[in-house]
Amino acid sequence: MNKRGMRKERKGVVKSNRMHKTVVVSVERIVMHPKYRKYLKRRTKVKAHDEKNECQVGDQVLIVECQPLSREKRWRVSRILERAVMTEKEAAPADSQVGL
Repeated sequence: MNKRGMRKERKGVVKSNRMHKTVVVSVERIVMHPKYRKYLKRRTKVKAHDEKNECQVGDQVLIVECQPLSREKRWRVSRILERAVMTEKEAAPADSQVGL
């Protein structure tokens, strides 16, 4: 029996942070095929509220269910579990290419 106040929690990876205070999170789950009994990976993309705009692409985050914040946002970022590892290519700005 569900108690009042128990919210769903999901782990996911940030795929996009181009919107203001919103991130797109890819949540992966494993389901069993009903006939062949093989495990399959299924991905769902959800929009989550990021109040401080601190999530970066590739971060692993914990999102929790919340009341609707907009037409498509029903989740919010609870905390960042693991930061993405940035390479030198990603760290350098794209418009400052040297040697052209």
